[in-house]
Amino acid sequence: MPKFFYIARDKSGKKITGTEEAGNQEEVISLLQAKELIVVNIVPESRQGTGSIPADILIKGRVTPKHNKITSADRTLFCRQLATLLGAGVTILRSLDIICQQVASNRLFKVIRDLEKHMEAGLSLHEAMAKHPAVFSELWVNLVESGEASGNLAMVLNRLASYLERDAAFKKKMISALIYPAMLMFAGLAALLFMTIKIIPTFAQIFQGFNIELPLLTKFLLGLSSFIGRFGVILAIAVTIGIWLLRKYISTKEGKKQYQLFLLKLPAFGEFFRTLSIERFTSEMTTLVESGVPILYSLEISERSVNNVVLGEAIRKIKEDVRAGKPLGQSLDKSNFFDPMVVQMVNIGEEIGELSNMFKRLNAFYQEYLETFLTRFTSMFEPAMLIFMGLIIGIMVVGLFLPIFKIAQIG
Repeated sequence: MPKFFYIARDKSGKKITGTEEAGNQEEVISLLQAKELIVVNIVPESRQGTGSIPADILIKGRVTPKHNKITSADRTLFCRQLATLLGAGVTILRSLDIICQQVASNRLFKVIRDLEKHMEAGLSLHEAMAKHPAVFSELWVNLVESGEASGNLAMVLNRLASYLERDAAFKKKMISALIYPAMLMFAGLAALLFMTIKIIPTFAQIFQGFNIELPLLTKFLLGLSSFIGRFGVILAIAVTIGIWLLRKYISTKEGKKQYQLFLLKLPAFGEFFRTLSIERFTSEMTTLVESGVPILYSLEISERSVNNVVLGEAIRKIKEDVRAGKPLGQSLDKSNFFDPMVVQMVNIGEEIGELSNMFKRLNAFYQEYLETFLTRFTSMFEPAMLIFMGLIIGIMVVGLFLPIFKIAQIG
């Protein structure tokens, strides 16, 4: 009778490994469940620790990869499929194998196979995921660890998938709202550049044939056109180098902090960027607290995963205050980063034991606020851009036609 290597958890979440003799994997599952163990993984002992995967499993049912990169949609689909399979009682290793046959990303296919290899060698799922930090963030790893320890991995993955779906939908709305203003600005700048490089030099040649004193505005436009024509390439190279150096500086911790402080102090838009950071924080806290992760651990994960140095430092101080025994709401208020509404809602959530619901409501509020802000910005940007373009082009037209009027008067 074949032997099977298994990984399971007891009621307290303790990891248990061992071997069982049985006719097939289903019998092993029944034996372990009779011992009140939660099955995490079952592997035939002949494959355990070898890291090898039979060729028929690698090829059977494998769909043709559509791309090599791993998109956010690939991650979300992987999470949702894994949650569904585990919820249906399929073991983790078998679930990974099923998903692997239909994954669209060739790179993700290799990552999943590597997860299988490490789990066959005795690692848990979160330990195997931690070996791929570029694919699975700390939020992923910590939530999966929480699900494995509590025996509710399928539920935790469902919540993680819902978080990823909400986050992706929100980002799409943000990008869609900004596409039109960006295209309008690009078209406007391209039109101005075309007039400066092509139209104004043509008028300059015409004016050279007449012995007249050109107006000051016309001289400025002709000088600007000549300067761009002569040094345009050098300017473009200098701007490119400047942007590259700025990005290198921003990639450092201090540079990123200074850049984000600058964004937070921008008139009108500073509040938008601060709210964007709070939305991200409340979204992550909702998922973490709902999944049963302790507050201190949730704050630690948020501190590492939030993409804002200023907020990260604020969360670190909040975490220290909470560790010292202070209420979370009081610690949020002390940071001076969060609105009074956040503080009050969190205080109420702590008092009535509904902290995850309060974070969820706050996240919904801030998402709606950001969407409204972008809608208003888009509706205001179009007329403002058209007025600006009209003024600039009007000044150019006046500057170019003033000498023509003067020539006509002389004639």
